[in-house]
Amino acid sequence: MSARVLACGVLVWTVVLLVGCATWGAQRGSRAAPAEQHTPHATVLLSLDGFRADYLARPSAVRLRALAARGVRAERLVPAFPSKTFPNHYTLVSGLHPEHHGIVANTMRDARIGTTFTIGDTNVARDPRWWGGEPIWNTAERQGMRTAGFFWPGSDYAINGRFPTYYRPYDGRVPNTQRVQQVLEWLALPPERAPRFIAMYVSTTDDVGHSYGPSAPQVDSAIAHVDSLVGALVDGLATRGLSGQVNLVIVSDHGMTEIDSTRVVRLDEYVSLDDMEVVDWMPVAAITPAPGRLADVYRALQRVPHVQVFLKDSVPARYRYRAHPRITPIVLLADEGWTISSTERLQRLGMPRGGTHGYDNFLPSMGALFVAAGPDIQLGRVIGPVANVHVYPLLARLLGITPAPNDGSPDSLAILRR
Repeated sequence: MSARVLACGVLVWTVVLLVGCATWGAQRGSRAAPAEQHTPHATVLLSLDGFRADYLARPSAVRLRALAARGVRAERLVPAFPSKTFPNHYTLVSGLHPEHHGIVANTMRDARIGTTFTIGDTNVARDPRWWGGEPIWNTAERQGMRTAGFFWPGSDYAINGRFPTYYRPYDGRVPNTQRVQQVLEWLALPPERAPRFIAMYVSTTDDVGHSYGPSAPQVDSAIAHVDSLVGALVDGLATRGLSGQVNLVIVSDHGMTEIDSTRVVRLDEYVSLDDMEVVDWMPVAAITPAPGRLADVYRALQRVPHVQVFLKDSVPARYRYRAHPRITPIVLLADEGWTISSTERLQRLGMPRGGTHGYDNFLPSMGALFVAAGPDIQLGRVIGPVANVHVYPLLARLLGITPAPNDGSPDSLAILRR
């Protein structure tokens, strides 16, 4: 085995995002501009999956609040639509909306590839044809910089034929404390071997939020656990004399909201499921009608309560969810807290409970975490809600590299020290 693997208010919100994010076409000319030149300290990007923005105010988030106090935090990071794990983790590291990078859902179908992508099927997911754009580790590697990935979605796949210098194939059984220790060991390598960028992933708050719902005391325990990981990372940097040499950017992919058995829509009560394929169910149902049945299925679905029904070309522009062929001809979006299902699925899977995400990305409950601190980050600032497409150009600036084409704007996260 190689050493590499071993080491391894709608309008208001719309205005907020449009101010910080130029359109795909308008950005094309400016994205190729070189990054600002500065001493490239190392940067660690840490994802706390499912850590809702307001969790930061919960009593257990002690070390996170302390880090935010000496850096910058956002009121919330607005996820891309749909507010799901894989689309947003790839948006964070590519700066592209899902309609541009192609990871449009956790479950999606591509007729050209001929398979269905699911986050649990790594054999299918590692096919590079699923992954458009360029993740930040590839951008850095292409410009001669060493990088590392520890379980960040996609970091163990050969996207554009590249891997990080150091990476680990995903294994959810690896303790989170071991992940932090490995990051610290990578950073402490001799300069000619140490990565300058590391992406690390932790799923605890998402796992517990799904099981119990965001208001449950178990989530407070999960917050305490991930907060301790942040503390271990900060303390480990200090022990190794690296505090002044590493920028920390801590994010999440989405928030979480309560669901229960009283808020369920059964699609089969309104339309025959034989007339369509439901590629993905909740809370953004991806529907491909049978040949010749588009108009009939669309009319029938318009009678379904507690959902919005869109033809692909009529999905509201603010969602940025029309352009990719993997987006199905009909898109259903459940109202917050509602579950889209069928009688058979409810019998097989049970009634919904706990929490979930994937809803309208502008909802406060879907808001994600953003905290950054380090030698290149300004001190003690709180910034307004900001779209997560802007994280990629921020990372490029921190690393002193030229970003690949992306949907973000380097001015929307203007939090670097001058």
